[in-house]
This record gives sequence, C-alpha cells and structure tokens, in this order.
Amino acid sequence: MNIIERAKQFLQSLHEAASRTAWDWKKCPNCGSMNTNCWGTYTRKPWFLDGRREVKVQRHKCKDCGPTYSETTPLLKRGSWYAREVHRSAIDHWLHLGTSLRRTAEVLRSWMGSQERYLFWKPLATAPPQSACCHLSASTVHRWLDQAGIKAQESVEGQLVGIADTTSAGVDGLWAKLRGGGKRVVLMLTDSVTGIVFPPMVAKGEESAQSFRQLFARTEQAGLDLEHLRGVTSDGAQGLTSYLKRTLYWVQHQRCVWHLWRNLKKPLTEAAKQASDNLATQEGKIKRKEVRKELGKLIHNVIDATRYDRAEQALDALRCHPFGTEIAHILNIHLDHIMAYSLDYYQGLHRVTHEWCWRDFRLRLSHGRNHGSEQRLERATLLWAVYRNFTPAQERHELLKRSDRTYRHPGLSPLAVAGFPHENSSYLDADE
Repeated sequence: MNIIERAKQFLQSLHEAASRTAWDWKKCPNCGSMNTNCWGTYTRKPWFLDGRREVKVQRHKCKDCGPTYSETTPLLKRGSWYAREVHRSAIDHWLHLGTSLRRTAEVLRSWMGSQERYLFWKPLATAPPQSACCHLSASTVHRWLDQAGIKAQESVEGQLVGIADTTSAGVDGLWAKLRGGGKRVVLMLTDSVTGIVFPPMVAKGEESAQSFRQLFARTEQAGLDLEHLRGVTSDGAQGLTSYLKRTLYWVQHQRCVWHLWRNLKKPLTEAAKQASDNLATQEGKIKRKEVRKELGKLIHNVIDATRYDRAEQALDALRCHPFGTEIAHILNIHLDHIMAYSLDYYQGLHRVTHEWCWRDFRLRLSHGRNHGSEQRLERATLLWAVYRNFTPAQERHELLKRSDRTYRHPGLSPLAVAGFPHENSSYLDADE
C-alpha cells in the first residue's frame, strides 16, 4: 500500500468512526454480539486548539463474552492529554513553518490556554489562573515527532509503488551535526522530473560504496525500479561512483554543475594569482580580474555547451589560454559526465543536484542537533520526505525588471506532478 492509499484509508476510517451511531456502539467489537448494556461513563479533559474540554466516554459490557469496552472518538488520541488536532498541528508547525520545538510548544500553549503570547495579541485579555494554564513542553512535541517518524519508518516498504516511474534521478548528501559532536550524512535520492523524494537514510560517510548500496536498497524497497534507471546526477562522491561502476553499470553519471564550479574555485584563483606574479599591487589586481573573467567565460562555454562537439571545441580554446591548461585538464577528465544530460536517451536528467530540497530540509532539522541520535535523525528525515512529497509548490509570480520569472509546477505537489493527485488527504493522514 503506497502513501496515497494509506492516507485515503485513514481518512475513510476517521469518517466511519465519526458517523457511528449509538446503535452501532451497542455491537460488541470482540464477538459481534448485540446482547450488551451500558456500563457507566468516565470523564476526560483533553486540550483542544480552542481550549480544554470535558468529554464523557460511554462504556459498555457484553453479556455473552464478558469484557467491557469504551466508545471512541476520532477527535482524541488514546492515552494523551491532547486531542488529535493538537498532535497534528504541532507536527505541521515544525515541518511547514520551520519553527523550533520550543517555539512550536510556546505558540500552541498560547492558543490553547489563552496565555503567554496570546496576551500580546490581545492586550485587553485577562491572564488565566495558574491552575488553568496549558503546560505543553518542547520534549512532548519532540516525542510526538519521533512517534510520527517511527510510523514513517514502518511505511517505507511500498511507499511509492506504482507512483514513481523514475528513469533519471539526483543523489546528494548533507552532513548533520548530532548532539555531543557526532557527525552523520543524510543521503537522499529524488526523481529529476517530478521532484518526488524517496525515503532518505543516515550514513557515517559518503566515501564508502556500502552507504549508497543501502540507500539504493531502501529506494528499491520503497518502489524504485533500478532496472529502469538511466542516469544519476551527483556531486561526484567516491562512494556513489564506485557503487555505480560495480553494480549499476548501465546507469550514466551526470556531474552536478554547481558542485563542479565550486571545485574549480581553487584552480581558478591559482591561475589568476599566477597571472599577476611580478606585477605591482594595483596592476596585479586588474590582471587577476581580467584573467578570471576570461577563464570564467571559457569554462562557461565548456560546461554550458549543448552538444558534445561544441564542448570539445570550447575545451580546446580553454587549453590554448596561457593560464587555462590545468583547468582544461580537470574538465577533460569529467567531460563525459558533464555532457551526459545532452543525450536524448538521458532526457530529463538534471545538471544540478537537489540543492533546493536541502534548503527546505535545513529549516526544520537544525542540522540534526535537535534529535540527539542517529536513529532519531533518520526518523525525522523520513517524516520530512513524506511531507515534501505531499506539499504543493507555491503559486508565486514575480515581475522583475529584466525578465518575468516563472516557477516549475506552481501549486502542485511532487505526487500531483507524477500524475497522482491526493485530493483532500495530506502527509499527516499518510503518517497516522
């Protein structure tokens, strides 16, 4: 069962539970007998978003099989002082708004208890007595997030079966700092066309092929058909390169242009410095700027070439430059991987990795420090991946002075782009 089916099934179960009548509750859930009678009530006082309420729960006893049972409501969560809507709101605050655990708890306390920041919003309001205040803590919110992460971890198998028919993908890693000084890398694979994020994983490093073997095994478990995969875009991590050569030998490797430019920063600086040797300060500064501009234009002609023959011509021009020999040597080594996207067979393969996903990822996870352990960090990233797949892109339209900027798939989530609209269901339903 994929995540869309799971979300719809949960919503259906909520509607069925909400529509149950008194006659329906008379039926024993254990043996199905209708020979039952009421067996008293008990009172609960959970917190809702609009304050604390008193809820009476009716109990029943079956005369045939003996045990008692209680009526349930979809509004409450078993064993919690807070209603289902508070749990879902806390998770959504942290993921969608990018707030910290403490601020999430503070805002929810203010709403529920008409306290703290609520008094800033309504300066004429009266503060509630201490006995009526809400005491939701950041550690409670953290526990809810971890429980949701456990659900996301359990749903990895078959999560995207029948949804993602991926032929080109992007693979990248982001280092995260754990509490106590430890470091781990979050590895993630995304569909280059739809933007669907496959379940990520946390590894000790990017140098080992074993880390990427585990990543691709997890994505295959989630629904990725490795035999249909044609190309992968990455920053050139040694572990991924080794894994592709040994295992996925039919997959073409496209080098990320953004990472390539970052790697060329040092040789470009050294070439400009070499050009300004034995020159006065001001003359050297002008010379360095001139050489950097010349080399930058020549590098652009190589990297941004639309055809392989044009890239080779641009590479020859760079090699003929007095200070471009070393840079041309570096680009020549990676030329096949730079131009993979230009082949028709690899249509849809991006030239950059999913850096925009990492920007969104960092807003929530604080580089892993809030999670303390590797296991909790991985559960949080799995939850974030489900959120990312369900969340639509913003419908923005900006008029700039020089151009009219447009955005890919405005108002559509990655699942909707893949042709699977999820209607009224959300990532919170898929993770219940």
